[in-house]
Amino acid sequence: MAQDLRNLFEEDSKDQQTKMSEDHEARFLKKLENEFPKQQKSTNRFGILNIAASVVLLLGLSYGGYQYFQVPTKIVEPIKVVETELKSLGDVSPDLKKVEDYYLASINLELSKVQLTPENKELFDGYVERLKELNDEYKALTIELNANGPNESTLDALINNLKFRLNLVMRLKDKLQEFNDDAFSEERV
Repeated sequence: MAQDLRNLFEEDSKDQQTKMSEDHEARFLKKLENEFPKQQKSTNRFGILNIAASVVLLLGLSYGGYQYFQVPTKIVEPIKVVETELKSLGDVSPDLKKVEDYYLASINLELSKVQLTPENKELFDGYVERLKELNDEYKALTIELNANGPNESTLDALINNLKFRLNLVMRLKDKLQEFNDDAFSEERV
C-alpha cells in the first residue's frame, strides 16, 4: 500500500491529458476584474473614513500634548497689582476697619430702606449724585493714604467722608419721608 506520491502524480497526469479551452483564462480574468472593483469601492469608502478618523485623532492628541507639555509663562503683572493694591481705611488698623465697616453698613442699610417712586425720583437722583461725588473723593483720599502712608489728616478726612455720606443718606431718608407725608396729606384733603 505504501506508494510513492511522486509516482502516483506522474501516472495520474499522464492519464488525464485534458486541456483547458483557449478562452478559459480570458473569461476567468474578466470575471476577476468584475468582482475586484466592487471590493475596491467598498474598501475605499472605509479607507477614507479610517484616514479621516486617524487625522482627527492625531490632531486631538497633538493639541492635548501641546496643552499638557506647555511651559507656563511667568506672569509679572499680578505681582505688580499686589504691590500697588490700594490700602483702605480698614487695612491701617483693626479699629479703623470697625469704623469703616460700621459706616459702610449703615449707609447701605439706609439706602436699602429708601422707597423710590416716580414722584420722588428727581430728589433721589440729586442725593445719589452727591453720594457719587463723596465716593470719588473717598477713592482719592485712599490713593493719598497709599501714596503718603497713614497720617492723621488723611485718616480724619476718610472718616469724615464716611460721616458725610451717612448724614447725606439720613437727610435723603428724612426728605423722602417729608415728601411722602406731604403727598399723603394732600391726598386726604
